[in-house]
Amino acid sequence: MAKGPELDDIPRDRLSGPLRRGAVKKHVAAIHVSGKLTLLQRKLSNVLLLNAYDTLTSQARHQIDARTLCLMIGYNSNDIDTLKAALRGLAETVAEWDMLDADGQQEWGVSALLSYAKLKAGVCEYAYSPALAEKLHDPKVFALINLNIQRRFTSGHALALYENCYRFVRTGSTGWWTLDLFRRLMGVADSPYYDEFKHLNAKIIKPAVAEVNKTSNIIVTPELRKLGRTVTEIRFRIAENPQLSILDIDDGAGHRNSDVYARLRALGVSDRLARQWMTEHGEGHLRAKLAYVAGQDGVRNAVGYLTRVLKDEAGVPAPAPLSPRARRLERIRDLAAARTPTQRDADKRLFMARLEGAARDDFERHGWMSALNADAIVTFWQEVHPGAFDGIETG
Repeated sequence: MAKGPELDDIPRDRLSGPLRRGAVKKHVAAIHVSGKLTLLQRKLSNVLLLNAYDTLTSQARHQIDARTLCLMIGYNSNDIDTLKAALRGLAETVAEWDMLDADGQQEWGVSALLSYAKLKAGVCEYAYSPALAEKLHDPKVFALINLNIQRRFTSGHALALYENCYRFVRTGSTGWWTLDLFRRLMGVADSPYYDEFKHLNAKIIKPAVAEVNKTSNIIVTPELRKLGRTVTEIRFRIAENPQLSILDIDDGAGHRNSDVYARLRALGVSDRLARQWMTEHGEGHLRAKLAYVAGQDGVRNAVGYLTRVLKDEAGVPAPAPLSPRARRLERIRDLAAARTPTQRDADKRLFMARLEGAARDDFERHGWMSALNADAIVTFWQEVHPGAFDGIETG
């Protein structure tokens, strides 16, 4: 089962972006998940993996703010019982793999999706077994999916089909699956109703294919093999969906692997802006400007200073001293940029829950720079970061 990335921007220093395989192996390894996973559990599993991805093999335990986790998956952050039930389901669900290792030896393994999970003081802590973590961290085995796309799904069967097809997007086909295996991948192996292909096709295959093709960045087409009149195997042809390719935003894998990108992110530059600057100015030029900024004494806002340096050399006059309002907006921008992508998404959801009517519309258009919500935005960020605006006079 392929799992997933990104919010619109997933910086590699905090969370992983959507991975792209390099050379496609003749043999594409598979991890199959047995048992039924609800749509909520599938989304939870993807967000947990995304949060842990960069430290999967270097850390035994991982943590994420429980409120952020709830909001990322789309349910009430106060509904702790639902979160407990979803985590319990992942700990009780088995992942199985059967593949060739690096030496060409056949390897079979089985593991719970989560080795444990606990909630304490508003934090969700969880872990994977070492063997499963190693498999999940291998980009040749496992393709992270786009969380923007994941959130669009309304059916667990459709999301399961997408996950199991997406990791084969480079090969163009899943290869042939027996119907028994396909039922397991869809989580319906325990239901005798779906032993008949006509029921499986009408209730699972056709609706799932329709939602994947409407919702995601790929188009899947089922093909069948028969023995006589009996369907015995199924595979899915996979092509990119040109109408929704914009959802699969270039993750700038080359940029994100650069030391310049890492230094920009460490300063608090947003993922998108860092990639934009690297495209516009080049790594060498940015490296020199970063060294220049680092050598200046008394710079409190390195991001703002670097921005002005880049604008000045492009012939844009340096800005006049900032007004208190502008300084608050700059502080809000920096605070938001410093949050992880999961936190940024949760912040917006939390704030939007307070709004309605014209105020909500204005925030949707302008985000944290919304003039109509300026006072409420300051209040919100003071709650998130007490003292964030100390030293900035009102006005």
